[in-house]
Amino acid sequence: MSHLTSIELFSGAGGLALGVSLAGFEHKLLLEYDHDACETLRANRRFFGRSCAIHEGDVHEFDFEPFKGIDLLAAGAPCQPFSIGGKHKADRDKRNLFPQVFRAIRETQPRAVIIENVKGLLRPSLRKFVEYVELQLANPTITPPDDADEHDWESHLPRLRHVPQQGDRGGLNYRVQRLLLNAADFGVPQKRERVFFVAIRGDVLSTWAAPVATHSQYTLRLEQEVSASYWRRHRLPAKKHVGHPKHGAWLREAGNRAAWQTVRDALKGLPRPRARQDYPGILNHVGQPGARSYPGHTGSELDAPAKTLKAGVHGVPGGENMLRKPDGTVRYFTVREAARLQTFDDNYEFLGAWGEALRQIGNAVPVALARSVAASLATCMNATSETDQLIRAQPSRFAQAALPGF
Repeated sequence: MSHLTSIELFSGAGGLALGVSLAGFEHKLLLEYDHDACETLRANRRFFGRSCAIHEGDVHEFDFEPFKGIDLLAAGAPCQPFSIGGKHKADRDKRNLFPQVFRAIRETQPRAVIIENVKGLLRPSLRKFVEYVELQLANPTITPPDDADEHDWESHLPRLRHVPQQGDRGGLNYRVQRLLLNAADFGVPQKRERVFFVAIRGDVLSTWAAPVATHSQYTLRLEQEVSASYWRRHRLPAKKHVGHPKHGAWLREAGNRAAWQTVRDALKGLPRPRARQDYPGILNHVGQPGARSYPGHTGSELDAPAKTLKAGVHGVPGGENMLRKPDGTVRYFTVREAARLQTFDDNYEFLGAWGEALRQIGNAVPVALARSVAASLATCMNATSETDQLIRAQPSRFAQAALPGF
């Protein structure tokens, strides 16, 4: 494996950063504006490596030039402008920081880029904005006039549309793909759909392959409704009338993928939380009283992946951060339980009050999903590095060869 380096913008509590690290990248910088999130990052510095700088500050004021030549730039651009549950200001929201991501790309010229955002970005009303993001990402050095408003993307879009997207474009350019991935398909015990823009620099020789789902809802249905292995694994009696006429179709759909993980799977081994009391040796596992169910906010079932955890615009949204028990009553997830639903390590500590910690977790990229996407890029870049080494070792052999990707 080659030595791969990365920087990240808008790191939040570190879900994307942790996944990228687990995929084999060495972080050089995590940049975040929110103080509490930075405190969480600092408390968990050992997960990111000793050479990782954690910078608390405004992205507009940061100089990325010292990081020129890194392998990967990752960015969990603030999602509130595009969230279905947000204020719906979208590209007009001051928290739309895509222009700063493009600036960072121009200054660092990374070999690859990952940008993550919410599914709400794909609303029909934002179709032209998504087109702009993809074209600007493909051609980051084609910029608006110096006196233009950085948020006036509509005036810049026609120019980007006229840039050839095929052949040798010269200069700094990227091949861009957009993915819509469900975290549950990658081993996360939560139904959470996220958009990823993945960009590969034009001179990277190998072909990138998108991550392939490892888990399936059909395998879970087979384990619950046909074989009953799910219930035996949790030492529970199988439900009556186990079996289903569609189990043959489910087998075909499931393939060799593992079962979706459920809330029960995620919370296994954790003691029942106690109201306002810590558990010695278990980080962030304190019960929070006051949960209540109301129409449209009834919590997550035990034996299915959790609903999407959210941060909320006006505090923690109770319905998305509650467990609905078999008897119909509800309770809030503890911070540790929510962290497990986002596949954070049990030794990863969240700083701040309960609501603030849940806000950090609700804004995070699930670690296992981030790792899958980043690992696919690591494979691509390591393959390219091996080709580069062969060319340097035997230049005459490759002098007339048609290289992959050209």
